[in-house]
Amino acid sequence: MNEFEWRRQLRDLHQPLTPQRDLWVAIDAALDATDAARATAIPEQRPARPLRWLLASGLAASLLLAGALGWHALRHAPAAAALASTATTPWKPADPRLAGAAIELDAAHMELQLAIQQAPDSPALQRLLDRTEHQQMQLRQLAGHAG
Repeated sequence: MNEFEWRRQLRDLHQPLTPQRDLWVAIDAALDATDAARATAIPEQRPARPLRWLLASGLAASLLLAGALGWHALRHAPAAAALASTATTPWKPADPRLAGAAIELDAAHMELQLAIQQAPDSPALQRLLDRTEHQQMQLRQLAGHAG
């Protein structure tokens, strides 16, 4: 079979095709049967309990989430304040190998604080600031072990 025969067969497929039997009769009969079955069936009354339980569990879950977030924020607020107070003063380690990293981290910390002042609701900037403060803390621990 070559390309010309394929094209001819494709053109033949594009022609309208009439069904061998009338489909609407069967569709109409099926619809009438379902309507009759619905009319004779006793209407099922669904209890409202599953909906109430779903609503109550959703409310309980949201309250639990709000409480957990509040507890987490209160628990980490003193640590964040202590970290912020230590991060405001530039620190230079005695080890010259770590001094360059300290300078870079201090500069990044200051730039992130300026960016957060411009966009205080940015979670990405807050994550970067937290990561930078964590790296500064690790650098201080490393300098303490190296000294």
